[in-house]
Amino acid sequence: MTTPPRPPFRVGLVGYGLAGSAFHAPLIATTPGLRLEAVVTANPERREKLRAEHPDARAVDTPEALFADPDALDLVVVASPNRTHVPLARAALTAGLATVVDKPLAATAAAALDLCEFAESRGVLLSVFQNRRWDGDFLTARHLVETGALGRVHRFESRFERFRPKPKAGWRELADPAEAGGTLYDLGSHLVDQAVALFGPVESVYAEIDTRRDGAVVDDDSFLALTHDGGVRSHLWTSAVTPLVGPRLRVLGDRAGYVKFGMDPQEDELKAGHRPDGARPWGADDEARFGAFGTNENAAPLPTLPGDYPAYYAGIAAALAGTAPPPVDPRDAVTTLTVLEAARASAATGTVVKLPR
Repeated sequence: MTTPPRPPFRVGLVGYGLAGSAFHAPLIATTPGLRLEAVVTANPERREKLRAEHPDARAVDTPEALFADPDALDLVVVASPNRTHVPLARAALTAGLATVVDKPLAATAAAALDLCEFAESRGVLLSVFQNRRWDGDFLTARHLVETGALGRVHRFESRFERFRPKPKAGWRELADPAEAGGTLYDLGSHLVDQAVALFGPVESVYAEIDTRRDGAVVDDDSFLALTHDGGVRSHLWTSAVTPLVGPRLRVLGDRAGYVKFGMDPQEDELKAGHRPDGARPWGADDEARFGAFGTNENAAPLPTLPGDYPAYYAGIAAALAGTAPPPVDPRDAVTTLTVLEAARASAATGTVVKLPR
């Protein structure tokens, strides 16, 4: 006797700004086994956008109204401003709802750890949307590291650099620590997460963190040097004041190196309204932007592995079904925030900060 297919897991999305509308909603809606059921937004323009893009999803005025009927959902995704991440996630977990939170999970490592322990105590799934683990350039670098093609790696360089010389209005430019604004927490959360995912725990941190733009009140230009327990050094840059950007990635080993310019195309594809629905190749890098692999004597273009943001929500669907662990362990976010806090302490004192074991 054939078992009938399971109905899709019903997803409630909190927030329909850039993160909610361009990243989470289209990825959820195109993931087999998930259904975008409801979206929290009171903004009339965003409601109209939701109606046009996802006509089967209902609009909800407040998170409280969403959580009031937990039996109508299986998963809540928090894609609202950083200051709301912890209280909204806690409310969803209290309602017994599996929860995904956009990065950073919290404004502090202590708050993130408390949330992880709360989820564990209730036996409810919690995960963090670290989508850039599925950037094509990172997947390519990871493949080279894990297969030993580079030999023994000694240095990893990674950059998220932009040129936005004038601060933009919005919560990311606010100085209140609860907002977790600035490029260090916004883009640095990705950089540190990738470095730790590749090379493991961090032993020490040195950082230079600056605010360079006129009128800016949050950091916009940072450099972090991480020493991993295994001896690899990660050099990470995040900046909004870079008129000529450096390589996106450079990984150096004792046998070969890999260097890659240009950003993963998936963000631009999603912002342009494209969807990973099988209608066109997804996450494919332009051949002109392939990285180079080898040495100074024999370096050659290396095709970039396709980016795969859809893999995150496919992993969430599997976790909800009980067939796999969450694609991102929320305690990884605690590790990332611990490194970022050490970076702030290093920049404030001009010293190398050792991390506790």
